[in-house]
Amino acid sequence: METTEATETHAGGCHCGAVRFEVQMTGFDGASRCNCSVCTKIAATARVVKPAAFTLRAGEDSLSSYEWGAKISRRFFCKQCGVHCYGRGYLEEVGGDFVSVNLNCLDAVDPAQLAVIYWDGRHNNWEAGPRRTPWPIS
Repeated sequence: METTEATETHAGGCHCGAVRFEVQMTGFDGASRCNCSVCTKIAATARVVKPAAFTLRAGEDSLSSYEWGAKISRRFFCKQCGVHCYGRGYLEEVGGDFVSVNLNCLDAVDPAQLAVIYWDGRHNNWEAGPRRTPWPIS
């Protein structure tokens, strides 16, 4: 079933302004948090989009990246202020190539207003799917 909601363009970037980007999305459904070792430490609230929906507008030379483990995703950080802006990767479960945008970096989004789903990456429990409540801290 196709959605009739209009896609909106949202601008965002890092804290110091060196990195700027735009992302096209329909609403903010699909905001997620993960408790894997990296996501816990950077505290990102992310949304996965297709690469065509993401445009880096400024700061490519200000980016540094980090890739680990199975190398499913490469995270991009501003070298100046250290903010994690987005990740790029490939995963069949999300339809192939993707960009994971840190919604906390969008200019006009209040992260406290997002309906967030949670993934249990710490226990490699991806098959359980997302849930509406956070995981136990233990």
